Amino acid sequence: MKEEILKLIRLQAIDSEIAGFDHTIAKHQAGIASREQAIAEKQEAITQFRTKIELLNQKQAETKAEHDDAGARVKDRQNKMMQVQTSREHQALLKEIEENKRLVKETEDRILQFIEQIEQLEQEVAALENLCAGEQQLLAEEVENVDKEIQRIEEAKKSVLGRREAESAALQGPHLKRYTMLLAKRDGLAVVAVNGSVCQGCYMALPPQQVIEVRKAEKFNLCPTCQRILYYKEDEEVQVES
Repeated sequence: MKEEILKLIRLQAIDSEIAGFDHTIAKHQAGIASREQAIAEKQEAITQFRTKIELLNQKQAETKAEHDDAGARVKDRQNKMMQVQTSREHQALLKEIEENKRLVKETEDRILQFIEQIEQLEQEVAALENLCAGEQQLLAEEVENVDKEIQRIEEAKKSVLGRREAESAALQGPHLKRYTMLLAKRDGLAVVAVNGSVCQGCYMALPPQQVIEVRKAEKFNLCPTCQRILYYKEDEEVQVES
C-alpha cells in the first residue's frame, strides 16, 4: 500500500506541474484579453464621441440656419423702415428688428459654443485614436511573443504528460479512479501531506489515531473534512522521483 501511496504522490506532483503550465498559459491569455478589452473600450469611446460630434454638427447647422434667417429679417425690416408712414408701423418694425438682432447674437453665441465643443471632442478623438494605434501595435507584438511562449510551454507540457501517462498506468484501477475523482472535485489537489496533525489540503486537525495510521501508510487514509488522500510528511522533504 505504501508503494501505491508513493505513486499517487508522484502523480499529484506531475498534475500540479501540468496545472502550473495551464495557469501560466491562462495568465498570458488573460493579459492579451485585457489589452484587447482596453482597446475595445477606447474604440467605443471614439464611436460615442463621433456620435456626439455628428449631433453637434447637426445642431450647429440648424442654429446657423436660424441665425441666417434672423439676419435676413433684420435687413428686410430695415429696408421696410424707409417705406413706413405711421409711427405705429415704425415702432412695430423697430421691435422686430431688435428681437431679430437679439436672436442673431444669441445664435452666434450658440454656434461658437458648438464649435468649441466639437473642437474639444475632435481633440479627444484624435488622442484616443493615437493611443489605440500605439496599443494595437504593442498588442500585435505581445500576441506574437505570447504565442511563442505558449508554444514553448505546450512543448514542455507534452513531456510531462508522457510521464503522467506512465505514472497513472502503474496505479491500480480503483486508486486511480478515486484520485481522478478527487482531483476534479478538490481544485486539482487530491493528495496532500499531513504536517504535524494538520491536513495541508483543508488545514483542519486530524484525530491523533488517524495521524498514526497515516504515518504507518499501511492503508489509504482520507481526510475526514475534505476527503483528500493523506500521506505523512516527515521533517525532511519527501523525495519524489520524477
